[in-house]
Amino acid sequence: MAKVMIGVAWPYANGTIHLGHMAGSLLPPDIFSRYNRLLGNEVLMVGGSDQHGTPITVTAEKEGITPEEVADRYHLINKKSIEDMGIEYSLYTKTHTQNHFEVVQDVFRRLLDNGYLVTKESNQYYCPKCARFLPDRYVEGICPECGAEKVRGDQCDSCGKTFEPGDLKESYCIHCGTHPEIRETEHFFLRLSAFNDRLLDYLGDKSWWRPNVRSFTTNWLKDGLHDRAITRDMDWGVPIPLEGWDSKVIYVWFDAVIGYLSASKEYSKIIGKPDYWKEFWTDPEVKHYYFLGKDNIPFHSIIWPSILMGYGGLNLPYDIPANEYLMFKGGKLSKSRGGAIDIPSVLERYDADVMRFYLSMVMPDTHDSEFSWDDFKTKVNTELVANLGNYCHRCLSFTRKNYGSVPDCGDIPEEVTAAIRTAFDDYMGHMASCDFKKAMRAILDLSHAGNRLFDAAKPWALVKTDREACGRELYGNLAVVKALSIMMWPFMPKAAQRIWGYLGLDGTPEDVGYGAVGTAPEKGAELPDPVPVFSKVEIPEPDEEPAPKEEEKMAVADGPFADYRRLDIRAGTITSVEDHPDAEKLYLLKVNVGEERQIVAGLKAYYTKEQMQGRRVLCLCNLKPAKLRGQRSEGMLLAADDEEIGGSTVLLLKPSSDVPDGTRFGSGLDGSSSRIEYKDFQKAVLKVGSFKDGKVNVDGGLEVEGEGIPERVAVAVEDGKAIAVSDGNGCYATVESPITDGAGVR
Repeated sequence: MAKVMIGVAWPYANGTIHLGHMAGSLLPPDIFSRYNRLLGNEVLMVGGSDQHGTPITVTAEKEGITPEEVADRYHLINKKSIEDMGIEYSLYTKTHTQNHFEVVQDVFRRLLDNGYLVTKESNQYYCPKCARFLPDRYVEGICPECGAEKVRGDQCDSCGKTFEPGDLKESYCIHCGTHPEIRETEHFFLRLSAFNDRLLDYLGDKSWWRPNVRSFTTNWLKDGLHDRAITRDMDWGVPIPLEGWDSKVIYVWFDAVIGYLSASKEYSKIIGKPDYWKEFWTDPEVKHYYFLGKDNIPFHSIIWPSILMGYGGLNLPYDIPANEYLMFKGGKLSKSRGGAIDIPSVLERYDADVMRFYLSMVMPDTHDSEFSWDDFKTKVNTELVANLGNYCHRCLSFTRKNYGSVPDCGDIPEEVTAAIRTAFDDYMGHMASCDFKKAMRAILDLSHAGNRLFDAAKPWALVKTDREACGRELYGNLAVVKALSIMMWPFMPKAAQRIWGYLGLDGTPEDVGYGAVGTAPEKGAELPDPVPVFSKVEIPEPDEEPAPKEEEKMAVADGPFADYRRLDIRAGTITSVEDHPDAEKLYLLKVNVGEERQIVAGLKAYYTKEQMQGRRVLCLCNLKPAKLRGQRSEGMLLAADDEEIGGSTVLLLKPSSDVPDGTRFGSGLDGSSSRIEYKDFQKAVLKVGSFKDGKVNVDGGLEVEGEGIPERVAVAVEDGKAIAVSDGNGCYATVESPITDGAGVR
């Protein structure tokens, strides 16, 4: 077992992280960490919120609060977003901590003692109107290299050029617009010039680095390194550990990279092993990987190695798999520039694993890539749902239906073993080199191969003529599904875990690791009743097409059955059942309707927890969220209730066939899913009745069109006519037990 150190670039705590952060620097290290854990390696993955950047002070001044209040606010928001995306750090911390101060100050003193820090008079922007020196972020202008506008005072995001004060053309103070003066001030400088030759030697054998990282670094070095100021005239940051420097702090670009070391030490203290960090930082056999965006390359390929060389005795970066930019509508996703798609908003609509899948498919590894909602829908619905998800579900559901357990019918067919081996070898090569986009493609190739094997075997026919041969084919296909579950775990951990459970396997894919790829589940193991793991997605996203105004909301559907057509009814699965903490008669449910919703339901009198768990349901999803006894409810389960017509039964509606979670009923007829009040739901008359000879027994018998209508069906009734509540593709709303004909739906 090897040890691997993973450093994750620190997002600024001045705004909510977006898809650009996720694709560029946050998702890749989690994929790589999980890959290493499947190998059996011991991983230390650290990072956190960069709280000392001047963007925080800019925001604080605009809002009239302290920088610490801004930094802590976004630290908590972003930490939750990262966790909600399924990203697992050993420690996600922040730079404004006493531990970080002490580690940074120790590095400062060591570099000073070793002769790598010197003081110099330097030029800095000074605003005569604001009467203060201006940090780089407080100055904008035109890049002298590429002509980009609104460029910050320290670096151009467009061409990567870094600046000294005075380099920018047409510079101005972002607060008052005044053209700043250049004045002298004294600061500490890191003697980067002393490391130029050592860095060239260090870079010499890094043939595995990505071309963009090598070229970026080489270009810096061939021009010769210049000493760089590491302090600034500010009061927000790490204090300089020397007397007489109270009006200045250690600048963010210096203190943030040291965060990898300080976070490692902090984690070691937390787990009660104060020297644990040394196992990763002082053992030359341990490889260090740093994941970041391309604008961060020189800080990790030149400045951070220089600091480590100057300090002495600590491991240098082994690889820096920096990504390019994820673009949206032709522009870079950016908190400071606008145009960002923030993670909390995205996760309100889509499952985290679905987003992880798509971002892996369009990851900007060697060149900028474009995020598109149309492409998102296409790739998710065709590759994830129709290919990978469909293959796993058809194997699991067919085997469960016809055998109930893993068939005990011989060995895995050779053609299955060969297909797994080919895909897995391809996958492992890409994972080792951090080429996650191609590794994801290898997973999809295996599921395509599995679909071909399944279709070639024709188990639906074979089970009728040769049950043992059919079992052998299914046994092989279950080996493919198991391999897929393990291989997809770094990319989509929640979905992989669900598939793992449907295979009748205990624990997690991490427990068995990659060594289990190519093996099938234990023969005779009971198989749970599977539910499709992925559901088709719909667009547009709300931030691209604004929601209708209140006065327009109820005008989106007109004509016959307009009230019914306004209902966004979706198939779902209850994934969690808890007692409401403050109400004896209520359940607190988590329901997967293509995305997870929390729903409060008064069903304790009719269903036990065991009966609710895993149950397929139909959910009204566009009901305005409400708080019920202090808990947010984001929809309503639909049930047939015959109490008003003299009965005493309440039965939950469910889809008549095994359609994916998120499949739409009702609103799929006109595409409307505007928010509605409960009174709007009551305008739609929904009833359940027995179906026979083309009629449903409600209101004296009403004709209903459709093929494969079940014995009991829910219908919308209006002006003596009825239409079946369905998805439009042969799946209907039904109940599992008899109920009085004409029972209403609530």
